[in-house]
Amino acid sequence: QVQLVESGGGLVQAGGSLRLSCAASGSIFSINALGWYRQAPGKQRELVAAITSDGSTNYADPVKGRFTISRDNAKNTVYLQMNSLKPEDTAVYYCNAGINSCNPGTWAVEGPVNYWGQGTQVTVSS
Repeated sequence: QVQLVESGGGLVQAGGSLRLSCAASGSIFSINALGWYRQAPGKQRELVAAITSDGSTNYADPVKGRFTISRDNAKNTVYLQMNSLKPEDTAVYYCNAGINSCNPGTWAVEGPVNYWGQGTQVTVSS
């Protein structure tokens, strides 16, 4: 069983910063790409930033130059540093990971399977 647990959301004034974390736990063999998505009320979930296993990154245009995604492979954790926050960044932020797991019964590597975290609320006041 693999779980993704996010933390770091909250309420911040426009221009402020927040750092989100997402830690993966369980029978993990390896993690492929990691990403952060967000969903604002009444809108579809959208990709914010992604990072591959070799560290290549990709950002949505609205956050380029303000957000930075990074990963710590030793801790199975992905981060999203958010600076110069704007009210339009208000949303529930979800992490996503493509994970290869190790079957504890057979020791076989299975996957990759796409996992989602439970989401963390980010609210930016004007």
